[in-house]
Amino acid sequence: MAKKQFKAESKRLMDLMINSIYTHKEIFLREIISNASDAIDKLAYLSLTDDTVKTKRSDLRITVTPDKEARTLTVSDNGVGMTAAELEQNLGTIAKSGSLQFKADMEDSKDKSDIIGQFGVGFYSAFMVADEVTVITRRHGEDAAHCWKSSGADGYTITDCEKPEAGTAVIMRLKPDTDNEHYSEYLEANRLQTLIKKYSDYIRHPIRMEVEDYRQKEKPADAGDDYKPEWETVVEEKTINSMVPLWQRPRSKVKQEEYDQFYQEKFGDWQPPLATITTSSEGTVTFKALLFIPSNTPYDFYTREYEKGLQLYSSGVLIMDKCADLLPDCFRFVKGVADSPDFSLNISREMLQHDRQLKIIATALEKKIKNELAKLMKDDREKYEKFWAAFGRQLKFGVVDNYGAKKELLQDLLLFTTSKEGKLSSLAEYVERMPADQEHIYYVCADSADQAAHLPQVERIADKGWEILYLTEETDEFVMNALREVSGKQLKSVSDPDALPETDEEKAEQEKQAEEAKPVLDFVKETLGDRIKEARVSKILKTAPVCMTADGPMSLEMEKYFSRVEGSASPMGPMKAERVLELNPAAAPFAALKSALDSGDRDRAARYVEVLYHQALLIAGLPIEDPAAYTELVCSLMQ
Repeated sequence: MAKKQFKAESKRLMDLMINSIYTHKEIFLREIISNASDAIDKLAYLSLTDDTVKTKRSDLRITVTPDKEARTLTVSDNGVGMTAAELEQNLGTIAKSGSLQFKADMEDSKDKSDIIGQFGVGFYSAFMVADEVTVITRRHGEDAAHCWKSSGADGYTITDCEKPEAGTAVIMRLKPDTDNEHYSEYLEANRLQTLIKKYSDYIRHPIRMEVEDYRQKEKPADAGDDYKPEWETVVEEKTINSMVPLWQRPRSKVKQEEYDQFYQEKFGDWQPPLATITTSSEGTVTFKALLFIPSNTPYDFYTREYEKGLQLYSSGVLIMDKCADLLPDCFRFVKGVADSPDFSLNISREMLQHDRQLKIIATALEKKIKNELAKLMKDDREKYEKFWAAFGRQLKFGVVDNYGAKKELLQDLLLFTTSKEGKLSSLAEYVERMPADQEHIYYVCADSADQAAHLPQVERIADKGWEILYLTEETDEFVMNALREVSGKQLKSVSDPDALPETDEEKAEQEKQAEEAKPVLDFVKETLGDRIKEARVSKILKTAPVCMTADGPMSLEMEKYFSRVEGSASPMGPMKAERVLELNPAAAPFAALKSALDSGDRDRAARYVEVLYHQALLIAGLPIEDPAAYTELVCSLMQ
């Protein structure tokens, strides 16, 4: 029996197969089972066109058999099988795929079969765990059976043998265990079941295996009241895989309890999902997806360790456990699966060759998720607000990220607390409530809604009866800057000098006040020095005496944010806003300051300035550099 050599540069290619193409050795089982599934599919297809094929689909199966004594793992099927010539052609030439040729032969047929194998290399993944592989096969409709055997790149033999039924058995003799590799794990029933459920759970044909089960023995008829139940170990053959994926079944045929159970088992969540989304498409790319929105924020969601992505299947076979390209970052909280027969897979079936199909599916999923969330907001506000509590911050990040690329997608999903009864409102709902004479959407930044309601710069807007958005999260002002306007309405901070329209008379009066207050303002700037950019007569204060605002692109809220994020880590120190101390010339403290200055008591005037400055810092939620000195200053004015 002469040993034959592999065609092509077999030794180099086999070494590449074993050591480079596959990321995880456990993938071999997926590949061998997928080949068995292809063989059954071929027979099922032939039964449609060949009257001599009498096999019933219900009889088709794949069997996995571990043998610890012989140290072999066998994967067998009762599919189409191979002739000696096909053995030579398919297994004697590395990267010659019988499945690919089968697909090509049936390309013009109306009956399409979902053949998984395309590259003719998956079979050789067996050599990652086996030092010898034997293939016993018998072509359907023929009496002769053949045996292919190889120990790797050195070559192979093909001999005649006996096989009672058509199909193929792949017998892998596992390598000895080493310090680094424990190949015996692939002989353990529990480990095999785990791998089958992980990678091949949705192969359409039953995958059978003998498993141990513990059962309570039947109670003897003559047993007394003191009988203690006895248990026994029973070995029986069971179907391991689910076969029909939940996402392939019509939504109307699946109970929500089934979706919940699938989600909790698949993604390890102790709670059912908040929402379930199903979608499918046929056209340029055919796919189906089953998506879930978790009820709560995962503990590591806002950490670098969290990995987004959907499970990616091709014809029911798991290709990637977390395909990040299918979800935009703004929807990174979504869990689920996507399945398509149209993916162009790489040679190992672990990655995609190019992403055109992924981009099409990702775009469709993004639109679907957005629409489902918008529908949830409209139809079940309580549930949507629960979602918002868990993942609203992520949507806000999405608005700001990548220079606002997703802001139009997300703006309708945002919620903010407002001055109207302190309830959450969408921007669209806010616009609907706006009176005819209100030109802008107003917002104010603060650490809490209660603090926002009592800020002095809010007073002039609130007195008009106009609603104000309370921005209480550190990303909120960045969101406003990214959006700029909604439904043609400009977003305006209550601290903007032009937040309210002004008449020519009002402008003239303000200019007059600024001119009259110039000596006081100059003294304030002189006293505070570089701690402020400028002191000015305020346009935004109504009755309050003082507030702190900022000039330029960086606001006080942004300063506080960067201070928390960067701290003193930056070599330039924390980023600072250009602070402006705004004074109300109609308020009593301003009159007291002017009086002290006019009387020549510059020391008292300087202490008044310090008090006003520190009061403005407190109102703005900014830190006081020396609280003890400030307390001493206030007490000195009480003497």
